[in-house]
Amino acid sequence: MITNLAQGVQAFTSNVFLVDGDRPVVVDTGANFDVVEAIRSHVDAIDAVILTHTHRDHVGNLTAVKDAYGVDAWGYDTAIDGVDHAIADEETVQLGDHEYVALHTPGHKNDHLCFYSEEAGVLFAGDLVFQNGSFGRTDLEEGDRETLIESIDRVKERIDPDLEAMHTGHGPSVTREPYDHVELSAQMARQM
Repeated sequence: MITNLAQGVQAFTSNVFLVDGDRPVVVDTGANFDVVEAIRSHVDAIDAVILTHTHRDHVGNLTAVKDAYGVDAWGYDTAIDGVDHAIADEETVQLGDHEYVALHTPGHKNDHLCFYSEEAGVLFAGDLVFQNGSFGRTDLEEGDRETLIESIDRVKERIDPDLEAMHTGHGPSVTREPYDHVELSAQMARQM
């Protein structure tokens, strides 16, 4: 089961997904709200924190979660404070009950990862793409529009057109034809 712990939070934060199952993990920790209490209201323990990328709104609560649960954080670049273990491009990681392939998708930030499970029919898109053709900002440090377009294209080619759910870094998850939203993001990123 996948739960957005940041849903309804009125603070500047990313979404925070609790993926429950055989290996309970949190995907991104958000910022500016008590995510530790939010996790506790659902599960007693988690095995790890998985990071899509390390912008402040995604990792502001990282230390609190690591301290409260005695877990490590996994992300693309261990040179960044708080990232304990590296996840390489194309590496497989278990989130909840399913195996996900990590896809290195820079363009919004150099250490950006998306996680895709064909079996579960789920994509964790981070800040690469959002609903209705929106896509990650490229005006921040490490942002690059052409690189972002290449990353969106890579994800679009990798995911199944019958994708069931896309969980994004901000805004609502997409559960109605999410592949079409990724396709639209690829088109919109080229038009700006």
